Amino acid sequence: MEIDRSLLSPEHLFGFAERLNPKRAFLFVSRVLGRDIPVAPSKIRAACNLLASQIPADLPRPVLVVGMAEAAVGLGAGLHRAYVGDGDKVVYLSTTRHALGTPLLTQFQEEHSHAPLHLLHQPANPIEAQLVRHARSVILVDDEMSTGKTFINLTKALESAGLEHIERVVLATLTDWSDGSAVAAIGPYASSVSLLSGRYRWTPRVGIEPPVVLHVDVTGTGDYALDSHLDWGRLGVRRHRARLASNARCRTGERILVLGTSEHVWEPFQLAEHLEKAGADVRFSAVTRSPLAVGHSIERALAFSDNYGLGIANFVYNIDPADYDRIILCSETPAEAVDPFLINALRPEILSDKVSS
Repeated sequence: MEIDRSLLSPEHLFGFAERLNPKRAFLFVSRVLGRDIPVAPSKIRAACNLLASQIPADLPRPVLVVGMAEAAVGLGAGLHRAYVGDGDKVVYLSTTRHALGTPLLTQFQEEHSHAPLHLLHQPANPIEAQLVRHARSVILVDDEMSTGKTFINLTKALESAGLEHIERVVLATLTDWSDGSAVAAIGPYASSVSLLSGRYRWTPRVGIEPPVVLHVDVTGTGDYALDSHLDWGRLGVRRHRARLASNARCRTGERILVLGTSEHVWEPFQLAEHLEKAGADVRFSAVTRSPLAVGHSIERALAFSDNYGLGIANFVYNIDPADYDRIILCSETPAEAVDPFLINALRPEILSDKVSS
């Protein structure tokens, strides 16, 4: 591994883990993302702000910011908030693997992923839909970039979807290992920003049995349909809300873990921020569908069924309930959709967006 440029030390930014995925057998595990390693909200916010500060301020408006599911949904939202606040001509959209029953803008492949197909919905608000259609700049956000093929696929998909006015594309990642290949492939109107850039070489061991691949490749609608009226991010937004934080209370010094689920992370993260500012000792993390092996940066792993009724495995990593006085699990599905195995293991409070009909 060679580091060309780093605004934060590699040790601050990431560790390593083994993916249970023969397409790509390793993972840079972020220490500032709040997904596989629980992180203080202030540390996550600082990383989002620092990444946003690298983006040119003079990008032609309107601007479309796209956060990549599932790891970078919150990162993209945090960058959007830091970059423009509630700018009227800057729209945030997250990709998703959940069909909402609303029209799609486009779809594309993340070829190395455990769940390759991404959906991008059309914004629900007509003003935001118009801004996206006439976007002159696009900021694509992910936690890391290796070859940049996913960004290339997304850029092509946006162009095919009719976004004909794009003048600038900015690839924004915490770590960039692409050595300029993605920018070169997209074209002279593309650039990249990151907190660390460099190169690595991966040499797999010869004769090692491939891992058992768990079934997580589902893009669609599960047994629990999502409420588009409560959705934040998948249908396009310009303004940030902290709905979950409005009635939150804590004790000074209380050890709290706030746990998002799948792509439902931004409003739970803002809850974690609120509790931290109120004096609690808070960590934020999230349930994921990404299967990882125990070892290296993954000290603990818990597998259970997803809370969307998709019939796939979900996981939480590096969580010991004894480390916390309280665990708050935030769900956009009814509380009864949460696997009892997870409830018995973590004993969380469940903060659900939706009650059973």
